[in-house]
Amino acid sequence: MTQPVAKDAVDRLGTFQLAGEADGPALVFSQPLSFWGGIDAETGDIIDHSHPGLGKNVAGRILVMPSGRGSSSSSSVLAEAIRRGTAPAGILLERPDPILAVGAIVAEFLYDVHMPLVVCDIAGIVSGDRIAVRVGEQGGAVIRKAQ
Repeated sequence: MTQPVAKDAVDRLGTFQLAGEADGPALVFSQPLSFWGGIDAETGDIIDHSHPGLGKNVAGRILVMPSGRGSSSSSSVLAEAIRRGTAPAGILLERPDPILAVGAIVAEFLYDVHMPLVVCDIAGIVSGDRIAVRVGEQGGAVIRKAQ
């Protein structure tokens, strides 16, 4: 599904769940995060007291994590955060997440705001890395770490 490529070409390729382009600092978690009860859609703050990211803010970041975490209501919280401008600029996941995809698709349809959702190898990305997500020539996701 995804594959690393030569370092001099790009950092990695991925598969879009929802295509788009984004730039921003990475916010990386080894644990999944639920948007329902985990993110304040008004501020973008992580409010899940059991998550190691408690108190951090996702707004304008490239959120990087293995997957989303449950509740189907996460899609509505993500869509609302996208509408308010408090959502991540993009999300990179190791595994596809249909719930987050629905939220991003709804926001694109209703608000014409595009937030890329990409499945790719997330190894080696650390919080603070500057990440650029682009659409490649073949329509796949190209993920670069800025120097």
